[in-house]
Amino acid sequence: MIILTGGAGFIGSCFLKLLNENGIKDIIVVDNLGTSSKWKNLVGKHFSKYIHKNNFFEEIISIPNLKIEAIFHFGACSSTTENDIDYLIKNNFDFSMKLARFAQSNQAQFIYASSAATYGNGEFGYDDNRFQDLRPLNGYGYSKHLFDLWVIANKLETEFTGLKFFNVYGPNEYHKNEMTSMIFKSYYQIEEYDKIRLFKSNHPDYKDGEQLRDFVYVKDVIQVIWEIYEKNIKGIYNLGTGHARTWKDLAKAVFDALNEKPVIEYFNMPESLQSQYQNYTQAEMKKLSDAGINLNFRTLEEGVEDYINNHLVKDYPYF
Repeated sequence: MIILTGGAGFIGSCFLKLLNENGIKDIIVVDNLGTSSKWKNLVGKHFSKYIHKNNFFEEIISIPNLKIEAIFHFGACSSTTENDIDYLIKNNFDFSMKLARFAQSNQAQFIYASSAATYGNGEFGYDDNRFQDLRPLNGYGYSKHLFDLWVIANKLETEFTGLKFFNVYGPNEYHKNEMTSMIFKSYYQIEEYDKIRLFKSNHPDYKDGEQLRDFVYVKDVIQVIWEIYEKNIKGIYNLGTGHARTWKDLAKAVFDALNEKPVIEYFNMPESLQSQYQNYTQAEMKKLSDAGINLNFRTLEEGVEDYINNHLVKDYPYF
């Protein structure tokens, strides 16, 4: 039995497909479908039971002869603009802590999602050996950082696996609204306006469109997670490509995938975002490489081309 929280979400549903492809169907999906379109991410996938996140601990103990091999904890509120910090801590920290203890009591492998948002503005770099003095810029990043610190304070990094996801993009993110990737948004901007709109720079060190992010394709991310699961790797690691690219690069990749001439318009960044905007992220990947994980990532151009032409242009874009 495998438990997959966030199993109807972006990364979770893609990983669910990979589990199925490897013959694993005895899976409990934990999520909060509500009125969103997340349920569509589950269509065609195999799992034994769905449990609403609010009922998980009550329902899981009622299952007889339960033997849990692994818990993949990808469920969270991932909105970087969420201002209800009490909610973020309850949802992203308290639930994670309780689930981690549940994994321990069942001697189950525990792999959870952290975030590059824990690094804040990157003033201390993006070294996944450094934790104590990081300063997240938003409540989401803070809630993820709190759980990383809890794992370390309780000396559980030798038992658990945390993954600091960088800028993940790809199919099945469609329900995320404002939190969808810029590739997704750009595709529809071109469709509607024949151009892509990017933020003007808010920092003198970066020209418009030359802010840098580590963009990583979800199909590569789930392969890394699978390898970590198979090899039973422990610790807290970055999960990005290790190669930062500009927003201009991203925009050009989208236009190229559509065989269109690039047209980019820059506009002022909202004041509400300026204090929490990351102008540069790039994962340091040596730690995960040294752990024996194969880091064979698509380039930004390869990932965008696959995402657009094998998903977004299709009538049925799901993975």
